[in-house]
Amino acid sequence: MTPIRFGPPSRRLFGILHPADERRPTASAVLLCNPFGHEALRVHRFYRLLADRLSRQGVTVLRFDYHGTGDSPGEDEDAELNGWTQDILEAQRELLRSCGARQLSCFGSRLGARLALMAAPQAAGGLHKLVLWDTIFDGRAYLEELGRAHLDELELGYNTPDPRWRSALERDPLAFAGECLGFAIPPRLREQLLSLSPATGSKLPSLAVRLLADPQDAPAARWAGETQALNPGTQLTLSGFRHPLIWTSNPFASNEMVPAEALARMVDELHGP
Repeated sequence: MTPIRFGPPSRRLFGILHPADERRPTASAVLLCNPFGHEALRVHRFYRLLADRLSRQGVTVLRFDYHGTGDSPGEDEDAELNGWTQDILEAQRELLRSCGARQLSCFGSRLGARLALMAAPQAAGGLHKLVLWDTIFDGRAYLEELGRAHLDELELGYNTPDPRWRSALERDPLAFAGECLGFAIPPRLREQLLSLSPATGSKLPSLAVRLLADPQDAPAARWAGETQALNPGTQLTLSGFRHPLIWTSNPFASNEMVPAEALARMVDELHGP
């Protein structure tokens, strides 16, 4: 592993480069796109192990922090989808420059998957596959989910639930949409998330898209249908995939941080054809 700083002086980014095993070199590289906030912490170890597994199979991997997140400079208040999309494009360029790969795949989970989709039409040459796990397609439902998780954690942490909190959430499902589990959701980001809709498909370049979602994920199915209609030449595959990882939970002993079946599945999706 090699820590790196990259990007323009006004928007430096921090990343970890996992070089391909020299004994099994391939012409492939994989960029890992983080989810948002607490969910990024939740899958940090998963991403680390995924990168290690792929690099041992001869794939160069870059995982990185968006501007204002993790070890990259910036503030919580800087968070917004358009800027993070540009960060993904910058990371793609850095990864291709660093290893000379001819084929690039992007992997994203949750909001990171939606950001990878947003970046795909502007991607540098060589992008040939997107692997998207539990993608956020319905922004309002996502914010409501984060609000419920935030309130659950407040009640657990203080151990003295305030009935006013529950009443506020019942009156307005977005009552706690300004913060989630210690991470700010500034107004600009909140507006952008609310604009995300599964009814709006994505216009994509010619590439393969592997969409992994719970079989009951209706927004994912709706988005897949809309996107396939817009891109008849795109190789889009929607696969049902259940796993025990709970995105918004704290890592209790009974809650897996790296489900073995999920790790094996993602390695296969990213290293396969």
